[in-house]
Amino acid sequence: MLSFIWCFFILISIIFGVGSGNIEAVNNSVFSSIENTMALMVKMLGGMCFWSGIMEIAMHTSIQEKLKNFIKPVNNIIFSKLDKDSAAYENITMNMATNMLGLGNAATPLGIKAVEELEKTNPHKDKLSDEEIMFIAINTASLQIIPTNIITIRSTLGSESPRWHNTRSVVFDYNCFCINYSCS
Repeated sequence: MLSFIWCFFILISIIFGVGSGNIEAVNNSVFSSIENTMALMVKMLGGMCFWSGIMEIAMHTSIQEKLKNFIKPVNNIIFSKLDKDSAAYENITMNMATNMLGLGNAATPLGIKAVEELEKTNPHKDKLSDEEIMFIAINTASLQIIPTNIITIRSTLGSESPRWHNTRSVVFDYNCFCINYSCS
């Protein structure tokens, strides 16, 4: 459905560009948008590859244990039924740590692995377990201490202060997490 809406918007823009005699302006804006999109995509992809690599290295070092111990008190409450030595628990921990660093794109592979591991322990394959639902809610809320993706986007778009930290976003993300946790 969304693809039809976008096609409709593009078609209407071209029709109005032709009708108003501004087809050259439409053409120029299309190509400048492509250039801006590619620049943003390259920067985001570079950052995502870098941080995904860092998190992969962290999973094979003592950093993983330190992160697990840091998040352990919260995870023990939230995932009380989950085995603390399981692969799912490790992937959940790394996913939460990555999200806290604002690396949502790098957290995605860890989140997928965590859900796959949680599904292996789920006795009822036709419905989600409580742990899967809780993990999805936490992952969706994504508490971010350092909004790395926002910093990258602001930097790419030429912001004078790309590292500006919006405390309200942290409070909002934390509130979303609390609401999701209390509703489960």
